[in-house]
Amino acid sequence: MLTETPGTLTSDQTTTPPIAPRLPKTIEQVGRTRVDPYHWLKDENWQQVMQDPSVLRADIRQYLEAENGYTKAHLEDPLAELTNELFQEMRGRIKEDDSSLPSIDGPYAYLVRYRTGGEYPIYARKPAGEIYNADAADEIMLDGDEMGKGLAYFSFSSVQHSPDHKFIAYAVDDQGSEFYDIRFKNLGTGALLSDVIPRTAGDFVWGAKSDRVFWVERDESGRPQAVHMYVLGGDTSVEIYREPDPGFFVTVGDSQSGKYIFVSAGSHTTSEVRFFPADAETPELTLIAERETDVEYAPEHWGEDLVILTNRDDSVDFKIVTAPISDPSPKNWNDLVPHESGTLIVDVAVLANHLLRLERKDGLPRLIVRTRDGAEETIAFDEAAYSIGMSVGYEFDTTSFRLSYASPTTPQQTFDYDLASAERVLRKTQEIPSGHDPSAYAVERILVPSRDGVEIPVTLLRHKDTPRDGSAPLLLYGYGSYGITMPASFRTTPLSLVDRGMIWAIAHIRGSKAKGYQWYLDGKLEKKPNTFNDYVDVGRYLAENQYTSQGKIVGMGGSAGGLLMGAVVNQAPELFAGIIAAVPFVDVLNTMSDDSLPLTPPEWPEWGNPITSAEDYDTILSYSPYDQINDRPYPAMLITGGLSDPRVTYWEPAKWAAALRYEAPDSGPYFLRINMEAGHGGASGRFEGLKETALEYAFALSAAGLT
Repeated sequence: MLTETPGTLTSDQTTTPPIAPRLPKTIEQVGRTRVDPYHWLKDENWQQVMQDPSVLRADIRQYLEAENGYTKAHLEDPLAELTNELFQEMRGRIKEDDSSLPSIDGPYAYLVRYRTGGEYPIYARKPAGEIYNADAADEIMLDGDEMGKGLAYFSFSSVQHSPDHKFIAYAVDDQGSEFYDIRFKNLGTGALLSDVIPRTAGDFVWGAKSDRVFWVERDESGRPQAVHMYVLGGDTSVEIYREPDPGFFVTVGDSQSGKYIFVSAGSHTTSEVRFFPADAETPELTLIAERETDVEYAPEHWGEDLVILTNRDDSVDFKIVTAPISDPSPKNWNDLVPHESGTLIVDVAVLANHLLRLERKDGLPRLIVRTRDGAEETIAFDEAAYSIGMSVGYEFDTTSFRLSYASPTTPQQTFDYDLASAERVLRKTQEIPSGHDPSAYAVERILVPSRDGVEIPVTLLRHKDTPRDGSAPLLLYGYGSYGITMPASFRTTPLSLVDRGMIWAIAHIRGSKAKGYQWYLDGKLEKKPNTFNDYVDVGRYLAENQYTSQGKIVGMGGSAGGLLMGAVVNQAPELFAGIIAAVPFVDVLNTMSDDSLPLTPPEWPEWGNPITSAEDYDTILSYSPYDQINDRPYPAMLITGGLSDPRVTYWEPAKWAAALRYEAPDSGPYFLRINMEAGHGGASGRFEGLKETALEYAFALSAAGLT
């Protein structure tokens, strides 16, 4: 165990759980006082740690390694055989030499593929005329396997070829910190250019003349705060926009037509966008609409107009307006697709003569195709639960786009859809090398009544041989924040649980947009407890209606879904056999009170600002998992984190695990696993990451008694 001085081990860390010293720190704000006994786990030089994990303070490193040692001895090693079995199963469902469908841009068709055994993507192209010739050799532009060889972590962000097809630019991170270096390669000679743009946010766009890129700076606090222009062969960048508000993050993107570049500043619920011609030598930015609290908008270029998706004018589920490029201010906005309550417009894409919009109604998606004369066609499907997507590729003046479809039992199918003829051609079906029989599974979509009367959609997948008599264990997945909605898509990994008699369920709780934008508004700020209550109500309903039984549910969520896990296990620990909390956001009050952290100011519209508001303080305190631990009968928990994670910092899961051991020592056990070489997304590489999933599922099966 650890002595009163952090970092000093006095017994075998693999025999008993590491016990973190309690060094109380008193914090006072908005007339409230709290004591944080594990504040010391936050390295005061955390910014440097994010970019170089080797500088982590020695006592903190020793404690985290002790936790990892305990987890290895008491979880990973005992479950090693099952974990490997699950990993091999999951890997067997992946087509290792898979590739994306090529997408035409002028003379070339661009694609991403993998080689057998490869961890990282290969970016390639072939002549456009050979797009569907499987035997045609392709030209490798970037070989991720070679570039990532020998690195503990490696990740691409944006990869883009230049408009003239002579260069490729790419952003890479080798720490997991999400600070990306942008580099360039001459596709004619294969030589890397000497140009390097360091420490960026990872997103960028090419100028129309292929001689410059516009990129986003990530500041010392990790916030995307400015857009710069860099001309190839130069030694400096020119700043073209800097965001003064730390609560707004900056992004840059180009229009589908390629004629304009958009510079966007936004929080979770407020937007402000400027634009300029993509061929500009010295960009002059035109503002579309000044920021207005809780008003969002996203533009696209369509002929002489901008097409804008917005919730302005109380359009809670969004509408589509047009505005002339010459003066796109709100006084010139005209409704193209009016607001319809209950029908959420999720996304908009444009081609030269068509507008595509993805909608969600009654919790299910549909795609609407609209011509310039206003004629519309709806593309929908008949399964109980499914997901659809659209991709318009690189070209603008075309009548073709890609349509994808999947359901929990149906592997993804991708079609080329011709807008002129309405012909749909199947181009690819997701291949499952080890085999898959959709008829062996049953999918249900049910509506669960919540304690305040609303109905919560739930998607369930089970093997047809699994009985519905309460005997089956069930994994209940949830997220419920930022309006992010979990689609009812095909996932290969849960099949390893379902084939072993476990039911897989997704609770589409408030805080998502499963039932429209109001569903999101009803799960944030002072209404955030609805998210947690919904999840608990779903769990109780599934037990009462014999999908499973109380005490046979394994809860699973990551990031803000990890907050969900912490809140619901405090509320109803008796429901659960186990909890999987991946990179969990559990120290909510302390994090939202630290405005130096990268995400804190932008997150205040989601959670509230406890620095200035006593009401927000009290609301957050009421559910913050770290602050609400008590001596309850907690189930076994697997808690994960990443040392260089800039989104949910490593000390959040570490502090939570330490507090659980102190407050409820006879419950659990609690397993903390910190990846010392990765960030928010865990291990890089498609197979290394799969090993982490295999361990999580082995834990779930063990907790559920199915080992």
